[in-house]
Amino acid sequence: MQKVILSLGGSLIVPDAIDGVFLKRFRELIFEKLSTFQFVIFAGGGKVCRRYQEAGKEIVPISDRNLDWIGIYASRLNAQLLRSIFAEHAPEEIIVDPSRKMENDTPLVFGGGWKPGWSTDFCAVQYAVANGFSRVVNLSNIQYVYDKDPKQFPDAAPIKDISWADFRKLVGDEWKPGLNAPFDPIASKLAQEHGIEVVIADGTNIQNVRAILEDQPFTGTLIHN
Repeated sequence: MQKVILSLGGSLIVPDAIDGVFLKRFRELIFEKLSTFQFVIFAGGGKVCRRYQEAGKEIVPISDRNLDWIGIYASRLNAQLLRSIFAEHAPEEIIVDPSRKMENDTPLVFGGGWKPGWSTDFCAVQYAVANGFSRVVNLSNIQYVYDKDPKQFPDAAPIKDISWADFRKLVGDEWKPGLNAPFDPIASKLAQEHGIEVVIADGTNIQNVRAILEDQPFTGTLIHN
């Protein structure tokens, strides 16, 4: 049985409204692979998170810590949504402490945020460290890491392979709630320290996700030591 950690971006689950079409296709892929894989899937917060954060900030100033708490519970809500559509194969309890050892052999385990200062990217890497995983697959709405922000710079170049040292020069060392980065800078530091590979890829391309799981050539970025 192969074990894989997926960090599923909230931008896939709730890009604006909940994306039922994507979730059906994602569910089909996971079911296809359940005979040979055990999946640990961490869910991001998506627009649910940002709408609650923005609504609060329109009323009063809100500290980063409290913005993080909103994000934590948004990600847990999304994790429960995912768990519910796989209910016959997943325990009711989701992972909320990623530093704990895996306690069961169920084919699917879902997780959300843990505590302020920790993104779900960080939770995925922390769980990998605690349980001896060597790779995290980060699925979001981007195909690659780029050498600069492609939304601002039309000449931004995709990067297919990059070291952690060079990647961390691109994203910096600071986490802020709602940060728009290919992978959380604090999670990147932890992954570098423990030699964990991270794949960044577009999760909407289900065939490409299948290629990643099957160790076939794929579209995306590999980050490693």
